[in-house]
Amino acid sequence: MSLALSTLLYEWRRYMAAVMALALSGLLVLGMTGVFIGIGKGFTAAIERSNADIFVLQPGATQLFGGPSGVPRRYIPLVYNHPEVTEVKPLAMSGGSFQNVRNIDPTLSAADRARQGAPKQSNVLINVIDTAPNSVTIPVDYSDALVDALRQPYTVAVDETALRTLGVELGDKAIVSGQTVTVVGVLRGYPNMMQPTIVTSRDTLRMLGQTDDSSPRVGPLMVAIDNPARAEAVVAQLNDMGDGSFKAWTRADLAEANQNAMFESGPLVIILGGVTVVGIIIGVAITWQTLRGAIMANIKEFASLRALGVGMGSLRRIVVELSFWVGIIGVIAALTLTWLLSLFAMTQGVLIAMPPGPLIVVGVGLIAIAMVSGLLSLGILKNSQPADLLR
Repeated sequence: MSLALSTLLYEWRRYMAAVMALALSGLLVLGMTGVFIGIGKGFTAAIERSNADIFVLQPGATQLFGGPSGVPRRYIPLVYNHPEVTEVKPLAMSGGSFQNVRNIDPTLSAADRARQGAPKQSNVLINVIDTAPNSVTIPVDYSDALVDALRQPYTVAVDETALRTLGVELGDKAIVSGQTVTVVGVLRGYPNMMQPTIVTSRDTLRMLGQTDDSSPRVGPLMVAIDNPARAEAVVAQLNDMGDGSFKAWTRADLAEANQNAMFESGPLVIILGGVTVVGIIIGVAITWQTLRGAIMANIKEFASLRALGVGMGSLRRIVVELSFWVGIIGVIAALTLTWLLSLFAMTQGVLIAMPPGPLIVVGVGLIAIAMVSGLLSLGILKNSQPADLLR
């Protein structure tokens, strides 16, 4: 074990402030970035987990949301013409009002009404699935029991994080766009902090008057193929078939485009940039002063090493290595704190996403901050004069 690592392990209390400064700086950046990415994933979770291998959007669309992405209905048979395509369904989403019926049922006693609380009304996003077995629009983590329940008319499912917001529980009645529905399923892993989301079947959406089968345009097309491993090849062939009239995407490419679109927004870039600058300033300032103080506290040990013939170059390498290990531990602490924060946020209906890219960038950045702080602290080694040991 190196001298730098041994020093850090045996005198960890002196370096704890530096580690925590790095951890909190990383938590600040990762938390803010994760929240913004999570907002986008809250809208696209049901799509990214669907059985669709390919999505077909209009040519100018660069993401699923944020602009027109639907296509003419006549493109559905055109896509079906590809020999490897097995199913094509239009993506259908809608919005509506959701009101629970608590305190409205006249058969309830006064005590039951008081226990249930006042009625709540919210605007909701309605996601739609087709309930045919293994339909392309059904997310892969939906159970067969849930799909069977949604086959019944006027039924909906709600994510567990939206139950409190909407004021309903499993089995409750509610009013959606003026029609009475029943909550027959509770989803897990589909939080949406921007707007409560419910799921229903395409037939139920039609009964609610929220879809028009005669419309010449439909939402983006969700496509299933025989062999998902050939998705990229089929995408290229579909784009050739469309001759510029539409653009096909693999599910992975569309998910990446949706994520990148989150960082193309001007205000978002300014917010994340400001948070990053603040995190860097806090990290460098506290880490530098902590390392400086720790080195000063061990100055007699460094003087002893010089008296034994260890050169200043070797002492500088020890400090730089010590800074590196402080950075490594700071990265581990930052990831741990972010993970714990994401678990707590999930219970509150907030999704904090942590894709590998930001994790790597922030991790390298924290190590760089620690190394810079170590380099700034090298000047204190000039005080490690062997003659000071005689005082």
